[in-house]
Amino acid sequence: MTNHAYSYWPLPERPPLEWPDGKRLAFYVGLNIEHFEVGKPSTSLSPVTASLELDPLNHGWRDYGTRVGIWRVMELLDEHGVRASVLLNSAVCDEYPQVVEAGRERGWAWCGHGLTNSGLWTGMEIEEEREQLAALVARLEAATGTKPTGWLGPALTETVNTPRLLAEQGFTYTLDWCCDDQPFPLTPESGRMISLPYAIEVNDIVQFLGAGVTGADFAQVVRDQFDVLHAEAQRGVGSVMCLAIHPFLVGQPFRARYLQEALAYVCGHDDVWVTTSDEIANWYLEHYYDDALAQLAGGA
Repeated sequence: MTNHAYSYWPLPERPPLEWPDGKRLAFYVGLNIEHFEVGKPSTSLSPVTASLELDPLNHGWRDYGTRVGIWRVMELLDEHGVRASVLLNSAVCDEYPQVVEAGRERGWAWCGHGLTNSGLWTGMEIEEEREQLAALVARLEAATGTKPTGWLGPALTETVNTPRLLAEQGFTYTLDWCCDDQPFPLTPESGRMISLPYAIEVNDIVQFLGAGVTGADFAQVVRDQFDVLHAEAQRGVGSVMCLAIHPFLVGQPFRARYLQEALAYVCGHDDVWVTTSDEIANWYLEHYYDDALAQLAGGA
């Protein structure tokens, strides 16, 4: 299948990308706040009980995130002046309204992230997906006070119609395509839509569950990622660094101290724009989107 979502655009052919106030590198924290349904297999700590109808081991482990872990993570983000970019299941608005209210008080950015994380965003006909998106947007707007403009599918899933339908609903960016360090235009049939970098490897699920790293290892991964992007930024390559986290993982006590270390390291650099995914997308759309489209059209 041909990828119709975007065109090939190699980095050396792009013009320099600059951020506000002369900042070299844009940084945001992608905070996944999710709801998991009881009795449905999902992200698990142990496969032994994952398929059981009642799975206290794994469900309780996931539930720790919204009961305890998120509040610990909030304190660390506050300490370093980081406003989260929240990947929000719409069911969270009904299940954990206190979390949403705390985020509103902090001026967090809110991105659509499906209904729950117990199912993938796939297998829908176009009208069903359109209805699901419309309902999701309405629920998030009512709960957060803002209409979402960013999107991350559960487990980064989409249908072939998703970019088009997102644009219909007023979304301007998606985080699903982890193929770049810079924003770039997507090609929906109508509307303006860009891809924004999201960290699939600098992500606590991949690191802790996939690679089995320690908290100290994770902090080093974040520093290594930052150091390379920061060095490239000094040569004029304006990039985006995302730190993707889940409170049921990095919010555990024995890991939280390493999130604190990672945030202190990144936020300790004066030439880094510590911001939200919304603000990064808006800056790119205002200053670079039209020129990028024109360059891509000229190279087609």
